[in-house]
Amino acid sequence: MNFQQLRIISETVRHHYNLTEVANALFTSQSGVSKHIKDLEDELGIELFIRKGKRLTGLTEPGKELIKIVERILLDTRNIKRLAEQFSQYDQGQLTIATTHTQAQYALPPVVRQFKKAFPKVHLVLHQSSPSEIVSMLLDGQADIGIATEALENTTNLISFPYYTWHHVIIVPTGHPLQSVHPLTLEAIAEFPIITYHHGFTGRSRIDQAFAQAGLSPDIAMSALDADVIKTYVALGMGVGIIASVAFVPERDSLLVKLDSSHLFEKNTTYISILQNHYLRDFAYCFIELCIPTLSKSIKRNDKSF
Repeated sequence: MNFQQLRIISETVRHHYNLTEVANALFTSQSGVSKHIKDLEDELGIELFIRKGKRLTGLTEPGKELIKIVERILLDTRNIKRLAEQFSQYDQGQLTIATTHTQAQYALPPVVRQFKKAFPKVHLVLHQSSPSEIVSMLLDGQADIGIATEALENTTNLISFPYYTWHHVIIVPTGHPLQSVHPLTLEAIAEFPIITYHHGFTGRSRIDQAFAQAGLSPDIAMSALDADVIKTYVALGMGVGIIASVAFVPERDSLLVKLDSSHLFEKNTTYISILQNHYLRDFAYCFIELCIPTLSKSIKRNDKSF
């Protein structure tokens, strides 16, 4: 058994048993991938994959048990490298943050500014992804820290901390009829086409839940992945916008008006997550502390995986 075989087993599962994709990811040939898998099965005396002809379609029971061990081995291998870097280049390296557009654009700039001032030699990578992609990047070790509202909190093997809470707000062009509605109601909003987030993004489920509980079926005329697109089309008069409160910036959004609507929608919580047992460099912990200053430093110092 060798390290390359373990990587191939892991990549095969990650790429849903597509050996062409595995070969491309590992810069080798498909025949080489197949040979490594067969050699490992012969060495262990068990079949690891379910086959249909020459295709792999899933893991056998022994394969399901083995993949858990393989992932632990690969994680610890990455941890060893990070440990060495921590002591050889304590203020240098790369920190990868997987987050949504809303967080990257509106919540994180002050944190990033402070972080880069403290660690100018650290290369900071911001991956803007969907919540499900953020989870995958954390579990695969492609990201050090994940930040999102959806998907993170209850995912097995992730440790999550509340970052901040927020509400959805209504935005309309200046002079819109809803500006004269006091107090603002869901019934009044539902009289107009609505532009808001796509399903699975930025608390969209809370929006749908609020209207459903009120017995309303609003006209969701458009949906988008980020607030900037929503604001663009609201400014064009194409509908009433529902966005995260943090995404409305008065000095930038001078063509729009934010209406008091905190009473209409339940609050949302954005979480910061890391992979359990994933060794983080000290500058990664500093980034988290900049986001959540109240997080206990004793936890950070005494347990490198929280």
